[in-house]
This record gives sequence, structure tokens and C-alpha cells, in this order.
Amino acid sequence: MAAKIYTNKDASLTPLKKKTLAVIGFGSQGHAHALNLKDSGLKVVIGLYPKSKSREVAKKLGFQVMDTAEAVKAADVIFVAVPDTKIAGVYNKDIAANLTKGKTLLFSHGFAVHFKTIEAPKDVNVIMVAPKGPGHTVRSQFVDGKGVPGLIAVHNDADGKAKDIALAWARGVGCTRAGVFETNFREETVTDLFGEQTVLCGGASALVKAGFEVLVEAGYQPEMAYFECLHELKLIVDLMNESGIAGMRFSISETAEWGDVSVGPKIIDAGVKKRMAKQLKEIESGKFAKEWIAEATTGGYKKFNAIRKAEAAHQIEKTGEKLRSTMSWIKQKKLKKGAAQASYISSSK
Repeated sequence: MAAKIYTNKDASLTPLKKKTLAVIGFGSQGHAHALNLKDSGLKVVIGLYPKSKSREVAKKLGFQVMDTAEAVKAADVIFVAVPDTKIAGVYNKDIAANLTKGKTLLFSHGFAVHFKTIEAPKDVNVIMVAPKGPGHTVRSQFVDGKGVPGLIAVHNDADGKAKDIALAWARGVGCTRAGVFETNFREETVTDLFGEQTVLCGGASALVKAGFEVLVEAGYQPEMAYFECLHELKLIVDLMNESGIAGMRFSISETAEWGDVSVGPKIIDAGVKKRMAKQLKEIESGKFAKEWIAEATTGGYKKFNAIRKAEAAHQIEKTGEKLRSTMSWIKQKKLKKGAAQASYISSSK
């Protein structure tokens, strides 16, 4: 049975009109949702901790900025747009005590609810609206009169209006312009983590580095290895994104296609699929979530930061930086933690 796609004709902003919407956090997703909702004619306030550097950014964009607890008190719908590992702390400190009957708690990812790092009261709606794109794309597409596809889910329907509120929010941020699919918190969380870890981020970056290392260790120039294992990957991904895997194969040479279908399964073989299935089980069981939360809290990101540092020093990064400087069509980005938000906001104006 095909999934139902909700569009503008299925969603109304009415459930959010005459209500106050609080966006807690002003990062990639937070700023995009806030700006799009504001442009949709809805009342939005921003909730931040007192020393947040985002306070001045939000004020300059015309928002009323409040301390997190005060924003939750003032709002009817509260969007928790802070990192997964920070949600429990913010919730326990500023949100829980101010959640009164009839309010709606909204997330763009199901991690905290599904893995129960927070427990919302039964008399509060708990919903999700998850655009399938980064915040700067959610914003830029909205400004262009378009939208990115999105997901909605209802975890708790306290007043019988939770789904209507989710659809209204999805319309307010532009997702119903493209199409919205209904899911549940478990499905969104598990599939999102699995995709990130085994294919999109973990799988792709590990495959690229392995290919680069094999060529360099065999005596080939790192510049050639970079071009063949990383630079041209975008071309292939763009073709798959536009036309699917079959469309990509139609567009490449016969030699490349034969290499694809005859060699690809030897590299990504049954053993890889077996390890993917094992990782899926670790996500489903909560093992990954427990380890990540422990690293972020009791571990103080020590192991995480050490891996980050080592990965940033890899030869492929130094080679890529040199080669990208010769490519005038590529916009050079040297992002620091927190810098992305400002650049996304600037580019979306």
C-alpha cells in the first residue's frame, strides 16, 4: 500500500493561528522553522539560555527572544530544536515544569522520545515535523516559493488535534508544498540513524577514504586518488538523486557501468550487508543511543573529539583543500562549530 502524501490542500494554518509558537534553539533547523513560520504569518518567539550567542542573531531577524523557561510558559506549541544529547538537560531544567495541559511538544527527530531520554506528560501532544533536508535548504526553498519534502508523526494525541497541528506546522515551514509523509517516532529514528551510519555518512566517508588509501599506498599520486575517489562522487550522487540508480547507469560510459555491476557487489558484499544488519539491531535495541549519550555526558566528548582531530588530519583532507582551491566553481567553506548557523541565515535572506 502506497504511503499517503499530504500537500497544501490537506493542511491548513488554522490550528496555529492565534497561538504562540516557541522555537527552542536557533541552529540549522531552528532558525529555518522560525523564519518560515514567521513569514507564514504566525507568531513565533525564540527560547534560548541567557548567554547564547544566537540571541543577538535572532533579535536582528525580528524575533522576540526569551529565556527558555519563559518561552515555554508563553507558548502553545514548543519546538525543541537543540541537539539530541542536549534535549534531556534542557527539558528537565526549563521545559518539563512549564508544560501545562493542552500544550504541544514538537520535534524534528524522534531520538529523545523514542529512546526515552525524556518523558512527556500524557496531557500534552507530542508530535514530529521532520523536513528531509538541512535547515539552510528548508529556508532557501521556502524563500523561492518551493519546499522540501517532510515527515510527520504523532506520538501522543492528547486533545485529538495533534495531527492537524503537525500538518499546520509542516505547511508553515513549506514542507506541504513538496509533500509530507506520515510515519512514527520509532521508524523515523531508526531509519535516520541507520542511513547516517551505514550509507550516507559513515559508509560513504569510509568507502572514499579506503579507496583513496589503496591508490596512494600502491604508489599513485594523492591528487589522482582524490579526483577518482572523492571529487567525482558528487557527479554520481547527483545523477542518482535526479534519475535513480538506473538513470545514473544510463548516463555513464559502458565501461563504468560494467565496472559498477560486476565489481560493486564484490566490494559491498554479503559481509557488508550482514554487518549493516548487525548495526541495525544495535540501533533498534538502544545500544547505540546509550553509548552516544554516555560519550556526550559522562565521557565529555573525549573519544569523539580525539577521532574528529585524527580524521581532520588525514591526507585526503590536505589533498582536497589544495585541489579545491583550484576549482573556482566550488564555494570554499571553512566551517567552525557554530559558524554554519550564521552562514545559513545570511544565505537565506
